[in-house]
Amino acid sequence: MPIANKRSTRKPRSRLGKAEIEEMFARLRQLNPHPTTELEFSTPYELLVAVTLSAQATDVGVNKATRRLFELADSPEKMLALGEERVRDLVRTIGLYRTKAKNVIALSERLIADFGGQVPTTREALESLPGVGRKTANVVLNIAFGEITHAVDTHVFRVANRLRIAPGRNVLQVELGLEKAVPQEFGRHAHHWLILHGRYTCKALRPECGRCIQNDLCDSSDKRVT
Repeated sequence: MPIANKRSTRKPRSRLGKAEIEEMFARLRQLNPHPTTELEFSTPYELLVAVTLSAQATDVGVNKATRRLFELADSPEKMLALGEERVRDLVRTIGLYRTKAKNVIALSERLIADFGGQVPTTREALESLPGVGRKTANVVLNIAFGEITHAVDTHVFRVANRLRIAPGRNVLQVELGLEKAVPQEFGRHAHHWLILHGRYTCKALRPECGRCIQNDLCDSSDKRVT
């Protein structure tokens, strides 16, 4: 799940109106009432590890690596017993695997030492873990603990700007913009809908505007006329 962290040189456009934003999310909900992450996991700990591994990697690639990893180590204690070298071997198909393996071991140690082996439920505590930043914390809080958070990856960043839901030059601006713009009833699943829309329809280079459910509401300069 890659992170969009480059600062845009474009001046953000104005945000779309409240009614139009509500209509966009209503359409996304109708298309997919119960969206979720495509990462495979069974526990909050497995989710935390999977999201930590997903930076600058695809969910498909992460899932291939974690299937075997989680068979061997589905808890911080088992992960430490496995050891950094073995973890590194199991995730070597993922980008930056050496650093990520080191972080997985380090965050497992911290979970045992400071949190009784349990994944903490606050942003501050999550971000205190090695390798865990704001986006990862948002994902864990949203998926594992049901909080309304807006994890901004490259897809969310692109879609939020193109559709003028929450225009911004960087991920934090977009995240804070989504907090204000997304109607409460759609907040729980909003970032999943935006990720999936960006991944499969509103693509970076060749957006599939001809089949987009938001076509009539979109006025992006990237819009493709078919």
